[in-house]
Amino acid sequence: MRLSVEPTGRTEYGPGVIAELPGFVDSLGHRRAFVVTDRGLRATGIVERVEKILAAAGIEHAVHEDIGPNPSTAELDRGAARLRAFGTATVLALGGGSALDAAKGVSLLAGNPGAAAADADRLWDAAAGLPLIAVPTTAGTGAETNGFGVTEDVCARRKVYIGHSSVKPRIAVLDPELTLGLPAGITAATGLDALVHGIESLASRGATPFSAAYATQAVGLVGRWLPVAYRDGGDLEARAELMLGAHLAGHALTLSGLGLVHGIGHALTAHTGTPHGVALAAVLEEVMQFSAAAAGEAYEATARALHVTPAGSAAAIEAVREISGAIEIKRPLRELGVTREDIPEIAAAAVADAVTKNAPRLPSAAEVVELLRSVY
Repeated sequence: MRLSVEPTGRTEYGPGVIAELPGFVDSLGHRRAFVVTDRGLRATGIVERVEKILAAAGIEHAVHEDIGPNPSTAELDRGAARLRAFGTATVLALGGGSALDAAKGVSLLAGNPGAAAADADRLWDAAAGLPLIAVPTTAGTGAETNGFGVTEDVCARRKVYIGHSSVKPRIAVLDPELTLGLPAGITAATGLDALVHGIESLASRGATPFSAAYATQAVGLVGRWLPVAYRDGGDLEARAELMLGAHLAGHALTLSGLGLVHGIGHALTAHTGTPHGVALAAVLEEVMQFSAAAAGEAYEATARALHVTPAGSAAAIEAVREISGAIEIKRPLRELGVTREDIPEIAAAAVADAVTKNAPRLPSAAEVVELLRSVY
């Protein structure tokens, strides 16, 4: 086996580390920052806190808050236009996975005048984007670990991957204090996403010893601390361990790729607007059961990471079912706005999604239709 692994970016982790942002901006050669965040984050006080930290250090900055929960290509185009008008700066991605993904696209498009987010498939060989610092305010997506993001082509009703090596965050700033105010539902959805990242990374066709090392640690941390953080959102230890687990899961998926749970999740979100983690939870155990014969070793590793015995596929699936139950996240498709008539179209989109090609057992559209009907 021959492996090639790119060095990871710099990670700054710990309660209160957000106070060091000005020094991180300086280290990238700029005294200006363009903050990309979502529309709802200001209400938490986090955006104002970041603004005060930057202003006190004399960092010129602008805040772009025009990002929704499932950012569209149009939102990325608007953000890029505003960044071009602001001028050369470090891009500061602040928020959940949607804001971080959007910031990567905004940075890349700003560095390529004339390009549009709808041209994402042609941007992998584009000119470099502006340097980026990622500050996640949820523990789940792992978006701070890689240079690609997911945006929505509203007209085509599909998810589009946009990315470039230049917009992989130079620095990931992991401050668990920023997650203390997360509502239980968001904690559950983002944390479940991280758990799936770990499990699918272990089972992926692209798995390597490097990705498996990250993924195993991630599954253990998330599996232990997600229910604790869900029950008590003010538990800083739980928040810190969960954030670290989500970060490690992000490194794992960046190396290995994901699988069918995410393929279906992307399709469900594109069709119904269901939050990403909720969409994943709807089919997680069912996809694991579908894949069990081809993913036995990966699910054994999952069971061991979750400290269940005997370590095997059945134990792993049951442990995941218990975690989903503890965080009250699983919903039937009919409660997510799916009609029976939607199922074939969702199945086709899931099979066509690039992540599905990494699944240990490659599904047909008919098999995904059957799976979706089982959770309707």
